[in-house]
Amino acid sequence: MADIFRQFGAEYRRTHTLLPSQAKAFQDILDCRTAALGGRLEKCDHCGRENPVYCSCCNRHCPKCQMLAKAKWLAARSTELLPVPYFHAVFTLPHVLNPLIFDNQRLLYSLLFECVATTLQEFAADARHGLGGKLGFTAVLHTWDQQLNYHVHLHCLIPAGVLSLDRQEWRHARHNYLFNSEALSLVFRGKFRAALQAAFDASQLRFRGQTPDQNEARRAFARLIPQLYKTDWVVYLKPSFGGPSQTLDYLGRYTHRIAISNSRLLELENGQVHFRYRDRRNGDRLKELALPAEEFIRRFLQHVLPKGFVRLRHFGFLANGCKTGALARCRELLGAPPPVKAVNLTTPAWIQKLTGVDVTLCRYCHAGHMIFVCDLPPTRPGRSLPKRLRPPRTLKPLFESTTGDTS
Repeated sequence: MADIFRQFGAEYRRTHTLLPSQAKAFQDILDCRTAALGGRLEKCDHCGRENPVYCSCCNRHCPKCQMLAKAKWLAARSTELLPVPYFHAVFTLPHVLNPLIFDNQRLLYSLLFECVATTLQEFAADARHGLGGKLGFTAVLHTWDQQLNYHVHLHCLIPAGVLSLDRQEWRHARHNYLFNSEALSLVFRGKFRAALQAAFDASQLRFRGQTPDQNEARRAFARLIPQLYKTDWVVYLKPSFGGPSQTLDYLGRYTHRIAISNSRLLELENGQVHFRYRDRRNGDRLKELALPAEEFIRRFLQHVLPKGFVRLRHFGFLANGCKTGALARCRELLGAPPPVKAVNLTTPAWIQKLTGVDVTLCRYCHAGHMIFVCDLPPTRPGRSLPKRLRPPRTLKPLFESTTGDTS
């Protein structure tokens, strides 16, 4: 990705206006693991070879970063899984809303989370749907499809059952049925439509072109509303046949990065970016797509989230404010043992676990270990070495005393 940005980024920035979050992600991807961000100089205690190690940008949109963050997140979430079947739900917003969503990302992404959560909780609390309790689930926002088009949807991992409202009973759902997808779709559409109307009435919506004329804004909104009822609102809800761990791993692929990984990029030739994608409409067959570099960059950057926006959230008895006690109560009612506490590994131990590579071992002689020599200050003006990435000042093996992600 950085190579594409270096070769075509300057021209792209001259002809396109970037949002602040996009500009930061753009620059961070360019600087990632280069002298621009600084780093440290290491020296082998056996052969004496020196090796500079540059800092990662740690930007959540960077294809090279966040491997350790993802692994630690998956390990933590795995300890929260209950011994029950799970369901995988996907709530998709119709594409007719795409221009409005892109111009109001923070507001409408938040409304999507809110409407999905209230829809699911209403179905769970209503005994007519077979449960009558409080649901717990994890939701992750995705804004892309396999070809990097703008496709806003929410993935949810849901245990098959609820905690009764008096917390005295765990009520199991059927192993192959949770709620009716069509009914969920209708209620979800109604809630989002009402939330959209409320946001418009409160003058919170911006329209493309920054139309100052309220009458024109009303006309644009009035043209949009009928289209929402003519379009199917897709809700997917199926048992997680591969088990909760497989669905959790699927969600984890994009919890700490966006859109596309470097492994899917094939080549950059004659101004065309070639990458792999799965054709969901054709049996998930692997295919290749070539896009002009300008279009590829545009598609990638449209998925950069607003600064500070949380795209991974927990609801119900999994909400951060109550899940410790609620999960313990669920396990008690299910007769399940407490989870095995995750081992607190060091950064090099995590890397070795994930890749099989011992990063403390000298890559030249394969006998000695790398020790810290000195800091390498950033070469890009205005950048300083993050405190959590600063190495120890003594000549100890580097990874014995640092806990930051220096990959």
